[in-house]
Amino acid sequence: MATESSHQPILEALHHQADNIFAHGVEHLKTLIRLPSLSIPSADAEPVEESARVVRDMFAGVVEWDVIDIVRAGGGRPAVMARKNPAPGRPTVLLYAHHDVQPSGPAEAWESAPFEPDIRNGRLYGRGSADDGAGVITHWQALSYLSVLQSDLGGLGVVVFIEGEEESGSPTFGELLDTHRDILEADVIVVADSDNPSPDIPALTTSLRGVVGVTVTVTTGEHPLHSGMFGGVIPDAPTALIRLLATLHDDQGDCVLSFDLPEDRPHHKFDESSLRREAGVLPDVKLVGTGSISDRLWWKPAITVTGFDAPATAASSNTLWPEASARVSMRVPPTVSPNEAYDALTAHLSAHAPWGASVSFSAVEKGPGFVGTTDHPHAELFAECAEAVFGHPLRFQGVGGAIPFISLLSEVFPQAAVLVTGVEDQESRAHGTNESVDLGMLRRTGLTEALFFARLSQLG
Repeated sequence: MATESSHQPILEALHHQADNIFAHGVEHLKTLIRLPSLSIPSADAEPVEESARVVRDMFAGVVEWDVIDIVRAGGGRPAVMARKNPAPGRPTVLLYAHHDVQPSGPAEAWESAPFEPDIRNGRLYGRGSADDGAGVITHWQALSYLSVLQSDLGGLGVVVFIEGEEESGSPTFGELLDTHRDILEADVIVVADSDNPSPDIPALTTSLRGVVGVTVTVTTGEHPLHSGMFGGVIPDAPTALIRLLATLHDDQGDCVLSFDLPEDRPHHKFDESSLRREAGVLPDVKLVGTGSISDRLWWKPAITVTGFDAPATAASSNTLWPEASARVSMRVPPTVSPNEAYDALTAHLSAHAPWGASVSFSAVEKGPGFVGTTDHPHAELFAECAEAVFGHPLRFQGVGGAIPFISLLSEVFPQAAVLVTGVEDQESRAHGTNESVDLGMLRRTGLTEALFFARLSQLG
């Protein structure tokens, strides 16, 4: 274990460079925010192509790479990949983030334009500012700090992998790993795409739920009917679908599908009032589910209806519709396979179709969860470096969101320690309106990584 004195000289040297490098990092982040780099198939492809070029040029000026390029697989969106080989006896660190973003939603719901950066009260607002522009800039900062201190990075091997389709489920991630495995080979993997409990308290994420998504379609007839002439006898598909979806939760809001959970799963005490405030829950709305909040957020299954296809209210008529569809998203316990969860979900929906309605499934998405370790030497070293920078002990936490490719990285590189770091906080509103990143936290995450890399190169 390292001592505080072994960190201090390096940290002092890093602080001498911090102002200038961080200021440039903020400007790079503003550039990324201005690009609506959506990776969804229906979006204009040019902004995500441009963001890949911006990211490549940004990292190209920091390190003398052995290789740096924009790559893609299977017609997927562009990823930036770079490698600097290690000196003999030195480890290699893979740095992951993504440069694509979620759609902004209605612009009028934002306090400032979603794709125009705006700094208010120490936070930088804009789509992708936190998820995952902050991750890209954290890695850029860390390498910039380290390259100033040691032009050869202390012999440390470095791989940068900035993906371009994470927000679309990383459909070509596996093919990219297969094709570029030699470039991506590493001893430590740092994924900058999670969160911290607060801007002042650092964290490593040691568990993530998996995800299953499916579009369920209910059909009750061959064609639309007059609701007055046939209503009360012939079932309509939207009503049948609503009744079917309602069977997925009990009266307390728990998912009715149950899975075995490990007895030794970690628990964290949440302050309910803080959670309600951060989530923006209305005063009279009750929280759903039973058991500890950490179990409900990190370990138990959760089902959300994320889309509903039926006639819109503006186009509604007195018609009995024969077909309706919904997108069902299920968060899966970290230790449960997505195939098991998918089978349980579709079996339940098929068995509970009301009035004999036909039920079919399409557009299936499956992503595994992740369970990491807290006692790996590299995790312990990162925790020490984070405490030295933040001034507070690092927390090991679970996260309810899914990052399926992390499990794939663990399978392809089983020898590597996977460190899932936080570049967001509870106020970041990733995927929501008024997304933002705390600039003080962004600065600290970059310094933490730089200190970690420097110590890692010393230890070999």
